[in-house]
Amino acid sequence: MTNENLSRSEAAQRSAIIRVDSYDVSVDLRDAATTDVPGFTSQSIIDFSCSEPGASTFLDFISGGVHSVSLNGAQLAVADVVDGARIHLPGLERENQVTVIGTALYSRSGEGMHRFVDPADGQTYLYTQYEPADSRRVFANFEQPDLKASFTFHVTAPVEWKVGTNGAEVARTGLESASGFARWDFAPTQRISTYITTILAGPYHFASSHWSRTFDDGETLEVPLGAYCRASLAEHFDADAIFDVTRRGLDYFHDVFDYPYPFGKYDQAFVPEYNLGAMENPGLVTFTEAYIYRSRATTAQYEARANTTMHEMAHMWFGDLVTMFWWDDLWLKESFADFMGTLAVAEATDWDTSWVTFANQRKAWAYVQDQLPTTHPIVADIPDLEAAKQNFDGITYAKGASVLKQLVAYVGFDAFKDAARQYFRDHEYGNTSLSDLLAALSKASGRDMSDWSRQWLQTAGVPVLGAEVETDDDGLYQEVTIIQESVDPITGQDSPRPHRLRVGLYDLGTDGILARRASHELDVTGHKTVVDVLTGQPTAALLLVNDDDLTYAKIRFDPESLKTLLESLERIPDPLARAVCLSALWNSVRDGILSAADYIRAVLRIAPAESGVGVLQVLLTNTRTALSQFVPEADRESLTEELYDSTVAQLQGSLAGSDLQLAWARSAARLGRRSDRHNELLAGLLDGSRSVDGLTIDAELRWLILQALAATGNASQEQLEDELRSDNTASGKTGYCLASAARPRPDVKERAWAEAVQGSSLSNEHLSATIEGFMEGSHELLDPFLDDYFACLEQAWSAMSIELASRVVRGLYPGVQNAMAGENPAKHPVIIRTDTWLSTNADAPRALRRIILEQRDQLLRSLRAQHAAIEAGAMARG
Repeated sequence: MTNENLSRSEAAQRSAIIRVDSYDVSVDLRDAATTDVPGFTSQSIIDFSCSEPGASTFLDFISGGVHSVSLNGAQLAVADVVDGARIHLPGLERENQVTVIGTALYSRSGEGMHRFVDPADGQTYLYTQYEPADSRRVFANFEQPDLKASFTFHVTAPVEWKVGTNGAEVARTGLESASGFARWDFAPTQRISTYITTILAGPYHFASSHWSRTFDDGETLEVPLGAYCRASLAEHFDADAIFDVTRRGLDYFHDVFDYPYPFGKYDQAFVPEYNLGAMENPGLVTFTEAYIYRSRATTAQYEARANTTMHEMAHMWFGDLVTMFWWDDLWLKESFADFMGTLAVAEATDWDTSWVTFANQRKAWAYVQDQLPTTHPIVADIPDLEAAKQNFDGITYAKGASVLKQLVAYVGFDAFKDAARQYFRDHEYGNTSLSDLLAALSKASGRDMSDWSRQWLQTAGVPVLGAEVETDDDGLYQEVTIIQESVDPITGQDSPRPHRLRVGLYDLGTDGILARRASHELDVTGHKTVVDVLTGQPTAALLLVNDDDLTYAKIRFDPESLKTLLESLERIPDPLARAVCLSALWNSVRDGILSAADYIRAVLRIAPAESGVGVLQVLLTNTRTALSQFVPEADRESLTEELYDSTVAQLQGSLAGSDLQLAWARSAARLGRRSDRHNELLAGLLDGSRSVDGLTIDAELRWLILQALAATGNASQEQLEDELRSDNTASGKTGYCLASAARPRPDVKERAWAEAVQGSSLSNEHLSATIEGFMEGSHELLDPFLDDYFACLEQAWSAMSIELASRVVRGLYPGVQNAMAGENPAKHPVIIRTDTWLSTNADAPRALRRIILEQRDQLLRSLRAQHAAIEAGAMARG
């Protein structure tokens, strides 16, 4: 373990003896636009107390060099106290002040202070991203969430720039010694954690608005609103729509939480090359600028932006006001923000598909993550910062949110709301753990929540719920039993969970609609639960366990219900019921229970009737995944042609100018990376010789088409460079990187490999695009890199930041392989090669091994599904 990787035990030792009062942080960004200048001057003045005078501790600072360290007025010898990423502070007094001056480094990985040069106009933009522990790349500090403090920032930068931090600007002073530059001074923050501080600087476009609330006692809360984006994106910036969602969110959360927004202003910045969807820095939330749509966007994309907006706003209370002690309880903020964000979109905006989207996308992410060998309880064991970095996953976010939805069904929303309000009042500006939340929940609900917590929060794995159906000769239910399978994959223990859920009965009417006849709510406990209320009722065409998606579980259908779904799923009018059924079918594909071919053909029938563009996008993505990972090689070409033909037909037959038409167009372009069957249409759309009524070939769609043509060898490098010259933007360069690496030539693949693995010129976003393009290739092109992949892993991990290294290790894993008849999937050459690496690198960093273990499991799952289809086909023929 390097000393960058702070352990939980070290953090606990440090917080046991010190309390941090305040930081005064100054950064000098005057040379930021000079890209050959690698860093900037950073000064931290930290006031803190020590409960054990004479003890020692350390600061965290990942830097380009420490110039001076002063402790309580005495200069410390830099060579004596600086050790890698740590600055040792000996002989502490009861009250202390330490000043550290050093050079912090700009990054291109999205960690710390990210520097971006806009290709459109050459302007330089800066922003910071810290979670879980990268504020130490910008200023010296005690980098752990429970050492909260008040932060005052000072930033020196070009006078024409916009500069922002968590606090409001209180002064701006031109520098007498340097014309054209100014110093910004900002108000102190409330007590917050280091990882949610932030700095933004550059020639950003800025829009402003306002929100206010008058409370019952007559007091009025005024909150200035701001929104930033790059100047070259200003014409596409729909700030009014962003402010509308923001005001709706502030209204909603004040009603629910009954605790005034505590951080003054509420700015939101949309920044380039962002590693996340967004980050909840109080007073200045940062978002990926992918949420600024310079090409046409669907209503599902706007809903996604609203969901992220609400998610980050929920963090102002769950995470910022009250913060977990350590990363084991990351769920205390992320699970709640995921749940509350979805709920706020559903209840405070005009989008009525929020829970449908959650079921189709967020929950699907959780089901995948929770079946990997690296699964963990929602309350996880996080021994160090590297483990924390890997734990921002589908379990912490989406499974946690799913379980909270089940909790609300279990205790009622009023009890949940009362618990949250008490939790904020009891722990404002402090830190908590699981026990603090359980105490609030138990008090509000009148129930002992310890068993619920143990069964849901402290176990791992996905429960499986299925219905056993017995009927009599009159077509009535004799007995319906819900069977639960729930083994904790970590402990191997049988761990059935309590489920509050609904069972829906759906009948096919004479009008062809598969309509809900009834929905019965009940508690499911243990391995078997008889649904007494159904005894004697007429059988339904579809019996849907988990109607309304209240609980977290994979659903298995009885034979009659499965037959109904495969023939008539599109006839269910309720979008949430369709989402639950579609999710269950996709899980069955991944588990090798339902063949990918049957799923694809069902989607070919279902998708044209789907009216929700968000659902359609998920279905089309799943079919492409099924083709590449779960369909046996012998069937892949014919199914690809069948899907591609249908997709193009729907593109040409969809309502002109509709969101659905755009979704079909984007899917057609992505299918075109693996087949040249419709290249004439794609090339014609690109050069204008062909058209589809109502379809605009905007910048995003042009690059998708070019990537398809490049991947099939039908776009030259010169053509790609011409396109980049006409679209010399950030997103244009990203599209170009992908298309260039996708060209099916050995020299192209070798160059892309070298840039991704051995080079240092690619930023985070361009690295991912290059990797994605590289992986678009045949086995003949990619197999020669198999040995190189396993040989480069430890070097890449040690040479790159964890963010960039994770992209390389995950993205370049040879995870698309073909099962062979009669071959045990576990004996596939790539599985064996992976196992060899794992066994001979037992001491490799845990985070690196975690990625390899996960990629191996995903490959083995796809091989098993292919193998099951091959065996089923052989049995059918024999």
